Amino acid sequence: MTVTASQWLDRIRALPLESHVKIMNVCGGHERSITMAGLRSALPGNIELIPGPGCPVCICPEEDVYEAIQLALNENIILVAFGDMLRVPVNVRKSDTRTLAEAKARGADIRPIASPVEAVKIAKEHPEIPVVFFAAGFETTTAPVAAMLVEGVPANLFLLLSGRLTWPAVAMLLESGEAGFNALIAPGHVATVMGPEEWQFVVDAHNMPAAVAGFEPESLLAAMYSVLRQLTDGRYFLDNCYPALVREGGNRSARRQLEEAFVVEDANWRGVGSIANSGYIIADKYKAHDARRKYPNYASEARKRAGEMPPGCDCAGVVLGKIYPNECRLYGKACVPRNPIGPCMVSDEGACRIWWANGLRETAKPKI
Repeated sequence: MTVTASQWLDRIRALPLESHVKIMNVCGGHERSITMAGLRSALPGNIELIPGPGCPVCICPEEDVYEAIQLALNENIILVAFGDMLRVPVNVRKSDTRTLAEAKARGADIRPIASPVEAVKIAKEHPEIPVVFFAAGFETTTAPVAAMLVEGVPANLFLLLSGRLTWPAVAMLLESGEAGFNALIAPGHVATVMGPEEWQFVVDAHNMPAAVAGFEPESLLAAMYSVLRQLTDGRYFLDNCYPALVREGGNRSARRQLEEAFVVEDANWRGVGSIANSGYIIADKYKAHDARRKYPNYASEARKRAGEMPPGCDCAGVVLGKIYPNECRLYGKACVPRNPIGPCMVSDEGACRIWWANGLRETAKPKI
């Protein structure tokens, strides 16, 4: 028999929780579902849900966005990118080009796309022009990009890759000793591709309960109940609360394509710094389609030093789960969706944008 969201809430309320519990939900999609469904206000007051680092737009390195902008402005190319990336600002003077959208307004040929299939289509339609695909995203977005390369692309299509793996950021938080949460809700879509066992380290290495969840309130509440029950019982394990799609080993075909097309290395996360084994780079086998090899003069090490969040912006604290969105100094003031200062106010998976879009407009006293 299917357990309803209301029944899961009743089960959670019946648990004998003796202390305040903080649960981190890694995924931006989870945060959107939690906020839209009003789950925070429905849960007992001693259960706190913390948004985590699961927004690829939010953590895309500033130097990568800057590189894409400069390529589009200075080379005779067509640059394509997922729509949210067009509005992510970089740290430059107001008179300079701050976003891909502004570069487009200044004459650069920049086109938003929704999938790698569209990038291939545009390259085929314009064989005489280099097409650069600025591809930012986590495993679920990067897997189709890998498939695109493995299956073959036009000679004029080049990839400016900014792909990241999700679990290393959580590992970094836990290893810091200042994680600030007692249990973890792992992203169901990532586990669908990579397998749930990627998150076993949370239990084994850090003695913390974890559960994989889908995106409906029922699955999320089931995962919350699981980790809370584990805490009350003192018996920790990795629970799969999204069995409809998540299987052991994940999508083996997608994983093979990721391993063939890309290599994993240490990578920069905006506002966070370098995280070990967290980034994808293009394998030598596909170097002919690497935009950074074709246009090497646009990758600037100096940008990494400029690549923090804008002055006054606390997106890094939001991404790391150290503050809530409305505790940012700029939230709802200088930074709103129509004029985002920080990247967390840009994407539909950014916690600041999610909170604002769902009517959470009251600012709180900043912690940072």
